[in-house]
Amino acid sequence: MTPVSHLRYTSIALAAAGLALACAGLARAATDDSKGPVVYRWTDENGVVHYGDRVPPQYSQRETTVLNNQGVVIGEMAAQKTPAELAQAAREEQQQEQQKQRDSFLLTTYASVADIEQLRDERIGQLKGQLVASEQYIATLHDRLLALQAQAMLYKPYNPQPSAARLPDDLAEQLVRTLNEMRDQHKALTAKGQEEAVIRAQFQADIDRFRELRSASASRDSQ
Repeated sequence: MTPVSHLRYTSIALAAAGLALACAGLARAATDDSKGPVVYRWTDENGVVHYGDRVPPQYSQRETTVLNNQGVVIGEMAAQKTPAELAQAAREEQQQEQQKQRDSFLLTTYASVADIEQLRDERIGQLKGQLVASEQYIATLHDRLLALQAQAMLYKPYNPQPSAARLPDDLAEQLVRTLNEMRDQHKALTAKGQEEAVIRAQFQADIDRFRELRSASASRDSQ
């Protein structure tokens, strides 16, 4: 046993012995009233367990066990939560409340899994229609760009002829605007393609939860 372990073991042993003496003294002082003296048990920052008739102020925010004069645990005093712990508890409570609302929505909106699947397919069908429209619009933009580029070839700097005129400002502006619109539409098309996977995952989660809720309800009804 290392010196530190031996010291900690000795401290705990002495504390336990002190508890026995304290409980013995309390037992002698106590009456038949069950609300007699109590002993508090807490652990310091070194992991050493302490007992006493009151908790020192520096340990008042730690978890504390309350024992009666027989040494039997009669209560627990929870440790005071840190701001981070309080924030986490608030988030968990909010998530639980949101889950309750979602569960209520599922049970009151759908009569079966088939209803959820039907709505899923409708949503995906609408999305695919949007994808087709976006692809057609991009094709139109592409044709417009080709036509503008063909016009630009008649002007400097694309036309090497010395007599060629400078590229008109309005034509240059149309080229830039069309290129930017094509880039934006390609981004939107990619996003919509990813949206289908998200929709399927969300509906599958709803289907799994709906089955779980229905199974739990059936189990309760059978009892």
